[in-house]
Amino acid sequence: MARWYPILIWLGLLGLCAAYLQGGLNKLLDYPGAVAEAAHFGLPLPPLVAAATIALELIASLLVLTGRLRWLGALALCAFTLAATFIANRYWSLPPGQERFMMANAFYEHLGLAGAFLVVFAWDHARER
Repeated sequence: MARWYPILIWLGLLGLCAAYLQGGLNKLLDYPGAVAEAAHFGLPLPPLVAAATIALELIASLLVLTGRLRWLGALALCAFTLAATFIANRYWSLPPGQERFMMANAFYEHLGLAGAFLVVFAWDHARER
């Protein structure tokens, strides 16, 4: 069974990075849509934010998947996820109801992703020492 661990770990990391790879590629292929999304959330300099988001999602995911500076990629995706979660999923500002319920679920799911990236950061950073 131990011989399968590297494959299982890589598949787990791929699953963890899947949303960021998909999001980064979608934003890259629809850059005007990515700029519109940044503007929708009131972020400054939407074209620059969109470009930085694309670069971060794709490059950090590749760092995690290749194992090269995995800890750095994981830390970057953790920080990005926390920031995006508090910007895009402010469920507490919505009135009670289905929309608030769905946004609260998304908020806590994203906290889980950030936590998983924090574990990958700690695991990989400890291995490098």
